[in-house]
Amino acid sequence: MAELTEAASAQLHQEDSGIKRDDDEDAPADVQAAEQSEAAADSDSKPSTTTVERHISIQTKLEGLEMLVDLNGAGRKSCPLCPEDKFKACYSHKLRRHLQNLHWKVYVEFEGHKMCICHLPCRNLKPSLSGDQAPGRHMAHYHCIVCSVTIARKTDMVSHLKRHVNKGETEASYSGSSDIPFEEPTPSGQAYEIMKELGTNVQLLPNHTTPQKSDTYFNRKMKTNRQLVFCSLAVLAEERSPIECLDAFGATGIMGLQWAKHLRNSVRVTITDISDTCVKMIKENCELNNIRVDGGGQRGPRGPNRVGGEADTAPVATVEVAKMDANVIMHLRPFDYIHLDPFGTAVNYLDAAFRNVRNLGIISVTSTDTSSLYAKSPNVTLRHYGCSIVRTEYYKELAARMVVASVARAAARCNKGIEVLLAVALEHFVLVVVRVLRGPAQADESAKKLRKLVHCQWCEERVFLKLGNMVDDTLPCNCHGSLPGKTAVQLGPLWSGPLFNTGFLRRMLSAAVQHSMDDIQPLVKTLTCESECTTLKSLVHGSSALTNQVECGVVIKTLQSGEEVGPADHSGKRKSGEDSGNVVKKLKPDASLEHPPFYYSIHRHSIRGMNMPKLNKFLQYLMEAGFRVSRTHFDPTGVRTDATLQQFKSVLTKYSKPTYANTATAQSVSSENPL
Repeated sequence: MAELTEAASAQLHQEDSGIKRDDDEDAPADVQAAEQSEAAADSDSKPSTTTVERHISIQTKLEGLEMLVDLNGAGRKSCPLCPEDKFKACYSHKLRRHLQNLHWKVYVEFEGHKMCICHLPCRNLKPSLSGDQAPGRHMAHYHCIVCSVTIARKTDMVSHLKRHVNKGETEASYSGSSDIPFEEPTPSGQAYEIMKELGTNVQLLPNHTTPQKSDTYFNRKMKTNRQLVFCSLAVLAEERSPIECLDAFGATGIMGLQWAKHLRNSVRVTITDISDTCVKMIKENCELNNIRVDGGGQRGPRGPNRVGGEADTAPVATVEVAKMDANVIMHLRPFDYIHLDPFGTAVNYLDAAFRNVRNLGIISVTSTDTSSLYAKSPNVTLRHYGCSIVRTEYYKELAARMVVASVARAAARCNKGIEVLLAVALEHFVLVVVRVLRGPAQADESAKKLRKLVHCQWCEERVFLKLGNMVDDTLPCNCHGSLPGKTAVQLGPLWSGPLFNTGFLRRMLSAAVQHSMDDIQPLVKTLTCESECTTLKSLVHGSSALTNQVECGVVIKTLQSGEEVGPADHSGKRKSGEDSGNVVKKLKPDASLEHPPFYYSIHRHSIRGMNMPKLNKFLQYLMEAGFRVSRTHFDPTGVRTDATLQQFKSVLTKYSKPTYANTATAQSVSSENPL
């Protein structure tokens, strides 16, 4: 019966096509030409890409999967995602459980869409050894929402989707059955979304989180980094104004736009990027924030993006946007403040950064190659930074000192020295802010602070190696004598000087309070305590003999007091060599108050079977023992102190209490054996 029906339908189709062909032949030639021209016009107006229908197994909600079949009707119904030989027709309640437990429960999610498992004969079966396909056997699979390929395993589908994400290929790029209609590309080339941070609006491309595909890379997790860099620039703007500052890797331009929008006439911002897409996006973001672009052509405003009345107002600031390589522009022009934030390591740009930076200027370096910095790829670390490292309990501070060492070597090659103002190592990045000191004498002083570190792999005691000392005699521990073999290794060379400047951090905290940056104020307070190696309580209630300001409960110390230095020069002229030397000489006496290097983790050195004291209590016990102590931002359980590891453990053992089981055992033993 089915064969007769198919034959009849085929015959009717042939008759209809024949009638249509006869009508086309009888029609006049001019009518056919008009129809052909209309068809050509329609083909030109429509996009050339073919639209792919979304498979029925891809749904957004469970209700959409249940709507594929009428579950409210009576009678038996078949599963829309299973063939009849696999799942026979059943009643509605059983079919609903089948859809939930078999198809929906093992879905793969991508951008809000759920790809349910499908048992239909969509895949081409592999032939057997004889060349025939096995009948009645179909493999369960998933349909990719991006490229419509079928994949059997769920883990393989997850990996397949990750490859699409890394390439910047999303569901909107391929599927033509989306609910959102697609329009012609915008002047920037792609659709975008607007994000606001610190009062600055920036537009982002859809693939802004995948740097392999999108040039305008933007990372929301780097907000802390951007605010720390902003505060360091605000402190420099208080010293001299106006200053030339460079954002060498603009991407979306958000960092340079924040500088210009909040610091206004105190800074002259230059944003560069090597990508044409990034330069166009930066210029459009300038228009979005009512900032005039200097050096780039005039661009008409885009209607939907402009706020009403904004075009008639005067621009709040001026920013120079240039399409140029970072090394080239740093060789051509001098700057007071340079920020380097490439994707990965920044060692390739340090030589150019120190070439033309002005005296007492600031260079901030952000390194995001955490795999090599945190000792996950030692061969890459040796290749980029020239350092030999191993995984230690203080690996984050080790990474910060390694980056500072690379910066110091690059400065010394240009006959310049550095003073480290700030070094922060968090989960996603390592930020180093240094002040540039010109002269070969300053370069020699900085080069002397590059030393090897001796690290004991058994107890993790560490000390910087001095010239002429043997490795085993340098460490205060006796692991090399009590244990067979060699226990110490040499790491580095690393920066052995201080990582923080207390006065600079206090003024950064004042800038954070002034610009309402509540997110980084606790971090800056911790850094201030760490730089002085003291607790927050003693910092707040300590003596204010050396300070003259109080902000947010913390004493704020300025770099120059009115008693020692005359009135500030607001003319914007550069300081002479004599004044610069005086500033350098004033910074030298603070060396006696340097914080001790590295820290100890209280959990790493805890005693087995003993309950440790609370961290704040333990800090108080160390202070009572006569040691300098503070917490550290590198590790929430770390303690920075000038005590040795043996002294640290002795205080920890003294104030640790035995556990309940050990106490009960000791009491039972004492009751059985009375004195």
